[in-house]
Amino acid sequence: MAADGFARWTRRFEDERERRRAQGDPEWERGAVLHRAVWAGIQRFQVGEDGDGANLVAKAEAAGDADYARAVRLFVAEEQNHARLLARLLAAGGRPTLSGHWSDTAFVRLRRLLGLRTELLVLMVAEVVALRYYRVLRDGTDDALTREVAGRILADERRHVPFHCARLHDSLAGLPAVTRRPVLALWRLLLLAATLVVVADHGAGLRRLGVGRRRFAADVMASSAEVVEAVLTPRPDAWTGGA
Repeated sequence: MAADGFARWTRRFEDERERRRAQGDPEWERGAVLHRAVWAGIQRFQVGEDGDGANLVAKAEAAGDADYARAVRLFVAEEQNHARLLARLLAAGGRPTLSGHWSDTAFVRLRRLLGLRTELLVLMVAEVVALRYYRVLRDGTDDALTREVAGRILADERRHVPFHCARLHDSLAGLPAVTRRPVLALWRLLLLAATLVVVADHGAGLRRLGVGRRRFAADVMASSAEVVEAVLTPRPDAWTGGA
């Protein structure tokens, strides 16, 4: 990464924070009406967005790049804002948040097993799945408040993926060149396994949003090829990730 690489990312996160402050919240008083299966999916994703991110921040600080650590703290703040937005959306529809979900518990434990590289690889599984889910949620409902919330979160996630790709490029550069693609092939297998869990758990909600299980899984895996190339050969603003 260029010398100012993560300083540039920090500025992008800070600019987005100021834009959010100027924009303000959605009009929650509009309320939201969705099928119960869609609400169930939102509840589970809200659990996944929630958390203090302390473990990731500690690993980022230990990596010794102050700009990167600052950018990670701003990333965590955006994830916490996603959890807040989803909680407010649930409240607007008269739905509670969940105290936890087994899939999120397992995912967090897996992330924390080893160092920063492993944490980011596992985190990227969630980010890539989330990209597709929030796009489905934005495009698959006529509820205006839900579309707005999903669109806001999707815009953030489309920045998060290239941010993590940039750090993973630096991290994998420390491995022998012949091992990098095999590592990312294993990551794609983990992504496939996680996606199959998601489509099994969210199938009814996805159908209500106009996307079947197979289509969702195929779209996620198709986008993963772009992630692999972004990690191996990063280029400024090369990520597209779907509209």
